[in-house]
Amino acid sequence: MSLTLTVLGTASPHPGPGRPCSGYLLRGGDAEVWVDAGPGTFAELQRHTDPARLSAIWISHLHADHCADLLSAVYGLAYGGLTPAAPIPVYAPRDLGQRLAGFFGQRDSGFLSGIFDFRPLYDGHEARVGELRLRSRAVVHDTEAYGLRAECAGSVLAYSGDSGPCAQLAELAQGADLFLCEADIDRHREGERVHLTPEDAGAVARAAGVRELLVTHVGPTLTSQDATTRAARAFGGRTVQAREGDVKVVRASTPASFVRSVDET
Repeated sequence: MSLTLTVLGTASPHPGPGRPCSGYLLRGGDAEVWVDAGPGTFAELQRHTDPARLSAIWISHLHADHCADLLSAVYGLAYGGLTPAAPIPVYAPRDLGQRLAGFFGQRDSGFLSGIFDFRPLYDGHEARVGELRLRSRAVVHDTEAYGLRAECAGSVLAYSGDSGPCAQLAELAQGADLFLCEADIDRHREGERVHLTPEDAGAVARAAGVRELLVTHVGPTLTSQDATTRAARAFGGRTVQAREGDVKVVRASTPASFVRSVDET
């Protein structure tokens, strides 16, 4: 019973050619969870699974680069022949349903009840999705935002979502086998703490004692390679750049390993 992470998108703050925004497919046992739904990730999701089979969707916050492809999912699930057998639980900040309703000119999200079951997140929220245990922790950002800790059969993955430096991140990632962490900015603007620098990401990984750091959500002021190199210096442990199509097996007590990418046959 393995825990795996498939990278669907890593871009910030907008998608680029071949590089969707933030999105991941988390698998544990028979459960499949779409984690963040940045623009372009719904198409990539379909490379790896039938969206109608999703066990749940988990959204860290309501900035468009993390949730806008839920609009594409509505069209696919409601009108495109990908209809799930039962509404998919959607764990997200409370306002998500209303925001989707507004896009479709509806008063509320009731018209989506056949495909989505909205379940609001809060600090300390826990959910069981098959063999997966999902725990959410509020983190510091410029809007309501959460990080995720996912556990399956003793393996632990932590995900920062979007966050500025805060104690909650180290608590969330404590002892994780794999820490998927943003390194969005080159440096902090004065008084602004809504994202992490590569050094911040590495420092959190070091403080939390994680086994491996996977760097993602690198913004336009950095290259992904430079961000990964800088984060590795601060961490002092195994540090890898997240790339679209990569699939990682997360094993307890050993470094997570790549098993394939979509270009490999």
